[in-house]
Amino acid sequence: MSLLDEEGNQDESLESKTLSAEDQVKDHSTGTRVVAGQIFLESGKSDSQSENEENFHSQEEEKENSLEELNSLEMSNLLNKDLEEAEVQSPVLTAIGGTADGEPCHFPFLFMEKEYAECTADGREDGRLWCATTYDYKKDQKWGFCESEEQSNKRRQMQEAEDVYQIGMKILNESSKKAQKKVAYQYLLKAADMNHTKAMEKVSYALLFGDYLKQNIQSSKELFEKLTEEGSPKGQMALGFLYASGLGVNSSQAKALVYYTFGALGGNLIAHMILGYRYWAGIGVLQSCESALTHYRLVANHVASDISLTGGTVVQRIRLADEVENPGMASGMLEEDLIQYYQFLAEKGDVQAQVGLGQLHLHGGRGVEQNHQRAFEYFNQAANAGNSHAMAFLGKMYSEGSDVVPQSNETALQYFKKAADMGNPVGQSGLGMAYLYGRGVPVNYELALKYFQKAAEQGWVDGQLQLGSMYYNGIGVKKDYKQALKYFNLASQGGHILAFYNLAQMHATGTGVMRSCHTAVELFKNVCERGRWSERLMTAYNSYKDGDSNSAVVQYLLLAEQGYEVAQSNAAFILDQKEASIVGENETYPRALLHWNRAASQGYTVARIKLGDYHFYGFGTDVDYETAFIHYRLASEQQHSAQAMFNLGYMHEKGLGIKQDIHLAKRFYDMAAEASPDAQVPVFLALCKLGVIYSLQYIREINIREAFSHIDMDQLLGPEWDLYLMTIIALLLGTIIAYRQRQHQAIPRAAGLRPAVPQQEPPPEHQPPQ
Repeated sequence: MSLLDEEGNQDESLESKTLSAEDQVKDHSTGTRVVAGQIFLESGKSDSQSENEENFHSQEEEKENSLEELNSLEMSNLLNKDLEEAEVQSPVLTAIGGTADGEPCHFPFLFMEKEYAECTADGREDGRLWCATTYDYKKDQKWGFCESEEQSNKRRQMQEAEDVYQIGMKILNESSKKAQKKVAYQYLLKAADMNHTKAMEKVSYALLFGDYLKQNIQSSKELFEKLTEEGSPKGQMALGFLYASGLGVNSSQAKALVYYTFGALGGNLIAHMILGYRYWAGIGVLQSCESALTHYRLVANHVASDISLTGGTVVQRIRLADEVENPGMASGMLEEDLIQYYQFLAEKGDVQAQVGLGQLHLHGGRGVEQNHQRAFEYFNQAANAGNSHAMAFLGKMYSEGSDVVPQSNETALQYFKKAADMGNPVGQSGLGMAYLYGRGVPVNYELALKYFQKAAEQGWVDGQLQLGSMYYNGIGVKKDYKQALKYFNLASQGGHILAFYNLAQMHATGTGVMRSCHTAVELFKNVCERGRWSERLMTAYNSYKDGDSNSAVVQYLLLAEQGYEVAQSNAAFILDQKEASIVGENETYPRALLHWNRAASQGYTVARIKLGDYHFYGFGTDVDYETAFIHYRLASEQQHSAQAMFNLGYMHEKGLGIKQDIHLAKRFYDMAAEASPDAQVPVFLALCKLGVIYSLQYIREINIREAFSHIDMDQLLGPEWDLYLMTIIALLLGTIIAYRQRQHQAIPRAAGLRPAVPQQEPPPEHQPPQ
């Protein structure tokens, strides 16, 4: 293939050389032919190929005779095979200009004592590709160009763009500094200006999210439109996102669906994931579990194949609303001071700190970037101190191999054995893997089963997963789907992605369980959300923490389209707080309402309460107390939310959206107090207020005069009740008089005790004689 066709080998650069008119001749690329500006695979049609064609036709006749005996599936496979065989034939490459204009290129041809199986630019200073039309160029001097001058210029321009792109990507991948990444994007920007497709994809997303380039939705939209015209699945998916979210364009769910579909047909996994969520939730399409299953399973297959023994990427799901409501609540992120403290302990020889930091750097997450070099160093220190867990993880690192640790089954086996001998479940599981797949030892299913059982008994998820796989596939044991289901469930409780994947496959096919499309979709969705694109959740969170709400909200909106509930609630929160200036003020509440609704449908309690609040106060919609009441009731019944119960109590008290009922109001207030200790003070105040209202209402409902007229004092206090009353009044008066007299007597005594003001003595000369 030529450089125009090779996406994976575009870093192969060509030197710029030219052929002067007819004498300079030399250069082209392998097995390709350029006709009318299009590059085709070399057909190499020969006598043997003609024989193949005859065989092909004879095979066709035989197949036609036997088609009636085949079922529909076999017919389909046969036809597909025939089509693949027919597609092998390609157009012939014809020479343009030179000394053999219009003649077919001859491959291979001999030039400068070297055979060429494709067009070449050797011997030319202008870099144009050429070919010989006979085997020996030196002898016959028969040659022609494989491309027109215009095609040659275009190819060289694309090669230059590819070189610039590769420089940018090299800097981007090798540097972790923000300044260097900005430099890298300047190279990518230059390559994008030269119409390099991959560079345009990188730059367009950088402009959309504000990654190392200033955020510019309009410019990114123009690039996405250009990419879409060229058939880029990434461009199609992104343009669908813009129409779905109404960023830079008028929102259109119909157009979004069209672009998402084209992106998915082009193999874009994010587009598949978005369509899976849309069919699952019924967004813009008729709800279809089977369609959702098709899209999610395809993405899950890719995610599962990317999962290593270490378990894959850790996904941080931080909800901005929860952080604001509960500032002291742990978000899962480790403070820099705490990390430094653990590093200090590790340097001082604390083995547990070394193992903890090793695992943290091995998997990444909690605010720590993945770093295999540091993980290896920490595990090595702890292993030298005799820690079995560190030995086991070193075994895992050697078993998988990386840029830092070379793959070595022998070294991995040594570490696994040491750890397993000390009873470590990670080491036992690793040793089981070695015996299962014959890594450094002969395959032995009995020993593999034994070690997996030991690891599973100690609750290690890898052991449980592999044990489930052995029962599922009948490796070393009799097939037992119930046992497989049991161990997959245990591993899934530990959060292992492959356990979710295997359970999803079982529910999707009805293997060992009743087939359940709904359960399969939910499990596949969980697997899909653990793909590498989940790392953008942390990127969006960091953007928000850095004060760049516009970048954060766009990233959250894309993740929300993919079905991430935490992204939906975070996007809604930023819109609710009116922190994103790229969204018009009149559009913030309606858009926030949309994403609160999607998050609530996935079971997020705060989102359900927010929906109630929006309908209660009329944010982004009309005031609707009845709908607000429904949302509060759902939050109360399904998630037992104290806030929802309190709100229901208030609505019953006021008669908003429901008939006024003070007794039910008190009941909901009491339930709120029981559901959360934080609700006890507001519930107490609400109940006090309710008591006063109830008393006033009771007094209003009765007539006081009528009440007293019905009271019979003679019957209540006896016939001489008036004497008793006068006696009580007299006693009260006597008590008051006695108290006041004592008070008057106490006043002079108090004055007599007051210290006298000392009088100034006159000077001695004025003193009277003694």
